[in-house]
Amino acid sequence: MDRRAFFRLGSRKVARVAVEQLDRKARQRAARWIRPPYALDELEFLLACTRCGDCIEACPEGILFRLPARLGAEVAGTPALNLVSGVCRLCQDWPCVAACRPGALRRDEVAPGRKDAPPRPPQLSRVVIDTRRCLPYSGPECGACAHACPVEGALGWEGPRPVIDAGRCVGCAACRAACVVEPAAIEVRSLYREGTDALPV
Repeated sequence: MDRRAFFRLGSRKVARVAVEQLDRKARQRAARWIRPPYALDELEFLLACTRCGDCIEACPEGILFRLPARLGAEVAGTPALNLVSGVCRLCQDWPCVAACRPGALRRDEVAPGRKDAPPRPPQLSRVVIDTRRCLPYSGPECGACAHACPVEGALGWEGPRPVIDAGRCVGCAACRAACVVEPAAIEVRSLYREGTDALPV
């Protein structure tokens, strides 16, 4: 390998490491919020999003909002999803995605490997039942969330107790909205975080 080729190879490796570090940092920060449906991976999303607000205006549920400036210039003005006090209704025509001209929200047209099938709804968040607060886990019957879930098989039952199938649940938060416990026994978490609720920031 000549000197020029050596430096080209070295610069590519440095660039790759730098991008990996930026990606890691972007994912760590994104643990504090939830992006709109069909959002690109966080670093790609930040590079593509123009902060135009069209997706926010297009949301019929009014659950999209702009991240505030105090979070930093990198994310200020980008859209996030409020699933703590709202529900994504998984709109059939995905108006928020259709409104995104730069392609930061990008919908697959068909399910992978199946030309005749519509795509599965996008993964929005991770939903977890807090069994310390969920009434059926401590004795009383409830069932308030029983008919709330719009995704077949995502919310099941073990006797009187609700159980979420993580493989089917898309994290729309409909079950959380139906929960009668205060604070809700169902937590909504960012895809980048395993901790507690991703609060509106």
